[in-house]
Amino acid sequence: MAIYLNNAATSWPKPEVVPRAMFDFLTSKGANLARGAAAKRDLCTMDMVMCCRENIAKIFDGFQDADPRYVTFTPNITEALNVVLKGYLKPGMKVVTSSMEHNASMRPLRKLEQKGVIELTVIKCDREGVLHLEDLNAAMEKDHFDLMVFTHASNICGTVQDLPGISAICNGYGVPLVLDSAQTAGVIPISASELNLAALCFTGHKGLMGPQGMGGILWRPDFAGEVDCFIEGGTGSFSHLEFQPDMMPDKFEAGTPNLPGIAGLLAATEWLLEESIENIQSREYELGSFLLHGLKKLQGLELAGKMTMEGRLPVFPINFKGRDHAEVAAQLADDPGIETRPGLHCAPTAHKTIGTWGSGGAMRVSVGYFNTEEEIEIFLKALEGILSIPAEA
Repeated sequence: MAIYLNNAATSWPKPEVVPRAMFDFLTSKGANLARGAAAKRDLCTMDMVMCCRENIAKIFDGFQDADPRYVTFTPNITEALNVVLKGYLKPGMKVVTSSMEHNASMRPLRKLEQKGVIELTVIKCDREGVLHLEDLNAAMEKDHFDLMVFTHASNICGTVQDLPGISAICNGYGVPLVLDSAQTAGVIPISASELNLAALCFTGHKGLMGPQGMGGILWRPDFAGEVDCFIEGGTGSFSHLEFQPDMMPDKFEAGTPNLPGIAGLLAATEWLLEESIENIQSREYELGSFLLHGLKKLQGLELAGKMTMEGRLPVFPINFKGRDHAEVAAQLADDPGIETRPGLHCAPTAHKTIGTWGSGGAMRVSVGYFNTEEEIEIFLKALEGILSIPAEA
């Protein structure tokens, strides 16, 4: 029996309504978006896409009266961040970020820096992965920045940054704030309007419980107007124009979208809104506390990041004394079939920050809403069994 403890990579299993909705779209609906004669199936597709936009707006804007037109769908959060960063940043602009970033934002920022487009400041976080507000404020006082982008929670050690505090500082200095919510969307309540976020980038396949191949952006309307479109092409609208329309959501959505993915994401968001983010957050906190307590009792391993569940998600990087973490992960995968994630997790700067770079990263264990205490007990027992065998010299 497989035990899935890699929810930071993608949540699994999905709610049953998700694959069912995708199958139903492909087998009984399937019309393209705004590329038909307004037949019943065409209208059903348009309604499905708009309902999904509305649900995303509800989830990320604290049930405020968010305009669903300012929800852009992309294939993933990496493309969403690229759309924002490469569409907004112009020569001579200055950007600030943290040392806990995923390559989804770090790589495009470094590329823009390498090409001489931007100046990049990376604020060093502490060994627990925390970005201290006084360090951010000092950087803001020292220099003028045109944009800040940062990840809400680490995909390596689960550390959750002080989003309200960071937002207050950015708003105080008039710096647009772009949020990478890959690990927190659907797990921690976020109100983009209250925080005055310029753009909130999200992925659909993690905490939102949707399928892979779905992501997007919730825009602040004025900021969307300042961003150039990343891809031009057919939108099913304004077809008499040879230029990309400025109207939202068409501006950033050229080409046929992933409609089966949107069907799945719509079903996932409906499930999520009914289940409530608060309940999911509480359940994952309980499971994380149970796992952390058990890990602390084991001999022969080293944990990085926070040593309590306060201010973190249930994501744990583990290394072992005298053992390669990738080999331990392979042993767990072979018998009894426990899935984890060894390596650098697409975030080398973050591993350098929390002190796991020298060991080539860590074996990451991340629980999700559908895990059970029994599964965690099996994992802990299996890990204890591996560690009880003397490591080879």
